[in-house]
Order: sequence, then structure tokens, then C-alpha cells
Amino acid sequence: MSALATEVVPLKPPHKFSLDEYHLMGETGILGEDDRVELIEGEIIDMAPIGHFHSGLGNALIELLGYPARGRAVASVQNPIRLGPHSEPQPDFALLRYRPDRYKHQLPTAADVLLVVEIADKSLCYDREIKTPLYARHGIPEYWIVNLRERRVEVHQDPDQASGCYRSTRTLTEGKLTPACFPDLALDIGELLR
Repeated sequence: MSALATEVVPLKPPHKFSLDEYHLMGETGILGEDDRVELIEGEIIDMAPIGHFHSGLGNALIELLGYPARGRAVASVQNPIRLGPHSEPQPDFALLRYRPDRYKHQLPTAADVLLVVEIADKSLCYDREIKTPLYARHGIPEYWIVNLRERRVEVHQDPDQASGCYRSTRTLTEGKLTPACFPDLALDIGELLR
């Protein structure tokens, strides 16, 4: 037997991109402004195109949660949030702690996030299996998945950062849904998903 056949070469783990490297790719034109990607745990992930119902739900969230929270929170739609050195997801909707500059001078971090919402159809498994633990590990206090396939909202609260799980999870198909950060705001799930 030859020496080549018996020699075991250990594989290196894949390269994980840092936020600095990711942003440099944008600055140098490797990633364009119109590229629908996000950085998750050091990997550049392609995001699915947004359909009309998905887009309309984003608009509804602005109207039902963003406008009423004006002056108390910043409504952010499909904008990046920095989560540690290797992740910068772009959730479909987020309520952020209010800042007069509306985050013009730096991206929000996990400490700025009050609520994150992902609108899921083709991305349902990804939003459940990848984004749920990511958001929990970074202490995002509340995470909703608007599940278009099954016409329901999955509500995750009380993150356990060590395990990457949420201690409280419930699923709603009707009734009122109120974000924990603003108990005076409520949206009708039936109306949202109609």
C-alpha cells in the first residue's frame, strides 16, 4: 500500500466570515446592494424572494405595530441587526428601542431589539431551526414567526441564552396578539393573516 493511501489529512473547518469581512465584500462590490443575503454564524445565506402576500404582511406590521409605537420604538423592516461577530440577520420586521437618530450612525445590536418577526413560507424550516436558536442565544426577548403555510403565528418569549431555546412558546391562529414590550398594542391575528 502506498503512503498516500494510508495518510489521513484532517479537513479544516469551513471559513466563517466576520462582520468586517462581510461588510468589506459589500464595500468592494463582491456583494451588491440588491443581493438578498444575510450573514448567519459566519455563513452568507441567500434569502428567498419576497412575494406579494409576504410584502403586504410586512406593510401590515408597520401599520399595526410600527405606527402605534412611534416615539417609543423604531420600526425596522428588512434591515440588519448585529448579533455578535459573525451574524447579521435581516428580519422581516423588528421593533427596536427608541433612539432619536433611528440608528443612522450604527446598526442595532441584540440589546436594542424588543421584538423580531419573520414572515415564513418557503423559509419556515430555516426560521424555526436556524433563526430561533440564533435569536435565543443572543437574548432577543420576543420572536414571532408568521407561519403562512399554516396561517398561524408562533410566539417565542423568554430566551435561554445558554441553550439557545425560548422557555415560552405558543401558537395562535386567532384572537389578539400583544407584544410583551408594548402591552397596549394588539393586532388581530385573523385580520393579519386574511
